[in-house]
Amino acid sequence: MTPAAGTARRPARSVTGVTCPSVLAELKKLGTAQNVKVYTGHGIGTNLYGVNFANLGVLQKRIKINHALAVELWATGNADARHLATMTADPSLATEALVDAWVKDLSNYLISDLFAKFVARTSFAHARADKWVRSEDEWIGRAGWAILASLALAEPSSAWNSYFKSHLDLIERDIHRAKNFTRHAMNNALIAIGIRNNALKNAAQNAARRIGKVEVDHGETSCVIPDAVSYIEKAWAHKTRKKS
Repeated sequence: MTPAAGTARRPARSVTGVTCPSVLAELKKLGTAQNVKVYTGHGIGTNLYGVNFANLGVLQKRIKINHALAVELWATGNADARHLATMTADPSLATEALVDAWVKDLSNYLISDLFAKFVARTSFAHARADKWVRSEDEWIGRAGWAILASLALAEPSSAWNSYFKSHLDLIERDIHRAKNFTRHAMNNALIAIGIRNNALKNAAQNAARRIGKVEVDHGETSCVIPDAVSYIEKAWAHKTRKKS
């Protein structure tokens, strides 16, 4: 058993008969120069059409899950196609060899996070998280910590508390020397562990206090890194209000 890995309901199958060339043509029509400019400013690269996520969501609902198509879309190297690939790939059909190949293509925080969301739904999510959080590569490391954060939030029971507690120790030890966007994902994982359940809340907040301020360079964007102690506190206050 793994911590909430591979437990998602098997997604609906695609019956649309769409092809990779037809999807690429549609992505090209949906892209805008303004979105290309925005995505480029976030370090997404230049091989993209600039399709917003509202339109990607519409496409995904029409395609549903089509694993073979997702593999083809990823192979194009186009950023929008890869975003859509993570949304249409089937975690129950994914293999370790596939994700090990895809992880080498990660080159920015957005595709790393989308990829991590997909891998977190596979049966081998915890194994890949454990491996990738120790990577010296900025984007692979980020993906590993993003998977861990997803697993922490997936099931709030006390099961696996020692597993997540050991990762708090790793975050505290390494966060200040980790690479920029890996550091951001480590902070997010710290928050997720603190939100997971009451038993881990204090441990996460105490670790965050010892860590102190976490600096992340977001370039020419308005993004900011949340303060873990206060964010965890606010999240728990929100939980309390929802229960009352």
